Amino acid sequence: MSGQRGIRLLLADVDGTLLTGDKVLTEAAKAAARDLHHAGIVLAITSGRPPRGMSMLIEPLALQGAIAGFNGGVFVNPDLSVIESHTLDPATAKQTVQLILERGLDAWVYTEKEWLIRDQGAPHVAREAWTVKFDAKVVASFTDAHLAQAVKIVGISDDLDLVAACEKAAQKTLGGKASAARSQPYYLDVTHPQANKGTVLATLSKLLNIPPAQIATMGDMPNDLLMFGKSGFSIAMGNSSDEVKAQASAVTDSNENEGFAKAVRKFILRSVAA
Repeated sequence: MSGQRGIRLLLADVDGTLLTGDKVLTEAAKAAARDLHHAGIVLAITSGRPPRGMSMLIEPLALQGAIAGFNGGVFVNPDLSVIESHTLDPATAKQTVQLILERGLDAWVYTEKEWLIRDQGAPHVAREAWTVKFDAKVVASFTDAHLAQAVKIVGISDDLDLVAACEKAAQKTLGGKASAARSQPYYLDVTHPQANKGTVLATLSKLLNIPPAQIATMGDMPNDLLMFGKSGFSIAMGNSSDEVKAQASAVTDSNENEGFAKAVRKFILRSVAA
């Protein structure tokens, strides 16, 4: 069976898309995931989160294929075994941390297995630990050994204009050496140049032997635009910025008002029932 425009795979972002603002996976979202499965449409998820930080979603969504953590920095199976990993070049990782700190943001470093921070009391640390369901490791500084294993580096600030300006500076300074995009208004994610959501779509297309034209994507942030541009059908959340909405094939309700479940029924499953 197929859905809208012959869709065989739905690739969804997690925070701001699949989950509510309180990080809840609603019963309606779970039901929509089950209905996709029954219709023979694969559901896959991608996020800036580490794979461990998505493990609580695997069973309720009955995920069966590759899961893309760190925006594609690490692909894992549902048992969290690593399929492939893309670490940043160590010199680029060092340059990234320096750029982020010099511009007044805090910095976090993620390796395949660890989340490293410098201050337990820094903004968003407690919230992030609650979200991903594991604690960060506090280090005095980010050593060369840490940076040699960096899969993702995050710049954090509640000065949202500062984060946006840092995103532009990182894109200009790092160029093709890294992918830099905001995953939240207060988070700037820097990953390997091949670790972005456009590449996630291409990788899943190859792994599952499903052409991009038969893949739908759903998201809410600027870093979702790369997968929007490569998919056959793209859906922006109602809580997205106008920039994101303008580049999507369709717009659904917000993540606080069952936007994911509504989009699945309206845009993906409708032709299955027809």
